[in-house]
Amino acid sequence: MSLFSGLYVGTTALKVASDALNTTAHNVSNADTKGYTRQQVSQSTRHYNILSEATTKVAAKEIGMGVRYAETRQVRNFFLDQVYRRESGRSAFYEVSYETLTHVQDLLSEMGDKNFGEAIDEYWKTIQELAEHPESAVNQGLFVSKAQTLMERASKVYKSLQDYQYNLNREVKKHVDKLNEYGKRLTELNKQIVNIEVGGMEKANDFKDERNYILDQMSELCNISYSEDTDGYVSVQIEGVDFVKRTTCYEMKLDENESGFYTPFWPHIIESSLNEKGEVVYSPEEVKKGQVFNLESEISSAANTDVGRLKAILLVRGDHSANCSEMENAEEYNQKIAPSICMNIQAEFDKLISNIAIEVNKILKEAGYTDGSVDPDTMTPDEYAEVDDALFVRISDVEGWHVGNIRVNEKFLQQPALLSFVTETGEADYVTTGKLKDAFSKQDYTLNPNTEKRSSFSEYYNDLVYQVANTGNVNKLLYEYQLDTQEEASFAREQVLGVSTDEELQFMIKFQNAYNVASRYITTLNSMLENMLNQFGA
Repeated sequence: MSLFSGLYVGTTALKVASDALNTTAHNVSNADTKGYTRQQVSQSTRHYNILSEATTKVAAKEIGMGVRYAETRQVRNFFLDQVYRRESGRSAFYEVSYETLTHVQDLLSEMGDKNFGEAIDEYWKTIQELAEHPESAVNQGLFVSKAQTLMERASKVYKSLQDYQYNLNREVKKHVDKLNEYGKRLTELNKQIVNIEVGGMEKANDFKDERNYILDQMSELCNISYSEDTDGYVSVQIEGVDFVKRTTCYEMKLDENESGFYTPFWPHIIESSLNEKGEVVYSPEEVKKGQVFNLESEISSAANTDVGRLKAILLVRGDHSANCSEMENAEEYNQKIAPSICMNIQAEFDKLISNIAIEVNKILKEAGYTDGSVDPDTMTPDEYAEVDDALFVRISDVEGWHVGNIRVNEKFLQQPALLSFVTETGEADYVTTGKLKDAFSKQDYTLNPNTEKRSSFSEYYNDLVYQVANTGNVNKLLYEYQLDTQEEASFAREQVLGVSTDEELQFMIKFQNAYNVASRYITTLNSMLENMLNQFGA
C-alpha cells in the first residue's frame, strides 16, 4: 500500500470515528427525550474502485480501501413494539372501567361527609316514629320534609351521574379529534421520511421517532394495526378499517344522537347524501354500518376486544341516561343497559327512588289522604302532571317518571297537617302508618333482572353500593395486573431502544480511542511522507 493510500485509509477511519462519536453524543443528549430511539452506528469496509470485472488488475499488495459509515440505524424490535402497544391499549381500557366505578362510588356518597344511604335511613326512622305516634304534628311534618330531603338528594346523585356521563362524552370528542390529528400528522411524516430517504443516502431517524411515538399514543386510545411498505410509508388500521394509507388520512366523524351523545363512525365506508342546504348527511342506518367500534361484542382478551381507552369510555358511558322502565325486559336490559356502568347504575338507582315514591303514593291513596296516585303501570307520562293530590308528583314540564323528575307536592310541604293520619272517628291511624312501615321493611325488590336476592329499600341501596364496590375491586385487580404486564413489556422494549448512559459512555471511549489511533496513524504517515520529500529534495 502506498503512503497516499494509507493516508486515505487513515482519513476514512478518522471520519467514521468522528461520526460515531457524534451519534453517541446524540444518544446521550436525548436520553430523556420522550419517544427517542437509540441510534447505532453501522460500519462496513470500503470497496475497491475498479474499471472492469477483472479483479486481477488490482495490485497484489492492495489490502483494503478503509472504512465507511454505512448507516445510522434505529435499534428497535417490531415484536416488542407490537406487544407494548397492545398491552398499553388494554391497560387503558381497564383503567377507564376502574376509574369510572371509583367515581360512581363517590357520587353515591355525594362526595361529602354524608352517604346517600343516610337519607333513606333518616326517612325510614321518620316512618317508624310516625307509626308509633301517627297523631303527632311533628312526626307528620318530618314525614313530608324528610321525603323532600330524600328526593332532593336523590336528584342530586342522579344529576351527578348524568354530568359524569356528559364529561365522558366530551372525552369521546376530545379523543376522536386527537386521533384525527395523529392521522394527519402521520401522513405528513410519511411524506417527509420518504423524501429524505428516497436516495438511500440519509436516514430520517428523528422523524421516524416521532412517527413511532404517535403510534404509541394511538395504541393507548384504540386497537390499531400497522405496517410499513418497501417505500417507507406506514399504513394504520383502527379496528380493522383503514385510517392512514400512505399519504391519505381517512378521518373519523362523530354522530350526535338526541341525547347529545357522540358515536364515532367511518364516513369513507358508508353512503352519504346532500340535504337542502347542500351539506353532506348520513342516515342513521348508514351511521350504524360505519360505527368504528362494535360495542355489542363480548369483551375478551383472547379476541382483543378489550383494547383502547376510547372504546372503554363509549362502553361505560352508554348512549343515553337510563331509568328503571328500561329494566322491565330482561333481554333488552342485558343488551342495552347492563354493559354500560353509568346506565346500569342510573337504572338501578332510579328503580329504588321510583319504587319508594310509588309505594308511598299508593298507601296514602288507599287510606283516602290523597286523591291521586302515580303508577307507571297504568298511567302515561302526560297523565303524571295531572295528579295534583299525590305526595310525590312529576315535574310538569319534563316527560317521564324517574328520579330526576319526581318532587314532593308543594301543598303538603306548606301544610303537612293535611296528612293528619287520624281516622274519621278521631283515632290515630296505625293501620296506614303500619303499611308505610311494612313497605320500607319488606324484602320485595331486586337490583336488576339478573339478580335473585330480594331486599328492602335500605338493603337495596346497600346492595347497590356493594355491587359498585365489588365490581370496582375486580376491575382494579384487572387494571393492576394489566399495568404490570404493560410495564414488563415496556421494560423489555426499553432494553432494546432505550438509551443507557453507561453503555453510551463505553461507546464514546471506544470511538474516541479509534479516533486517536487513526489520528496517530495519519500523523505517522505524514511524518514519513515529509521525511521522504525532504530526502528527495536534498
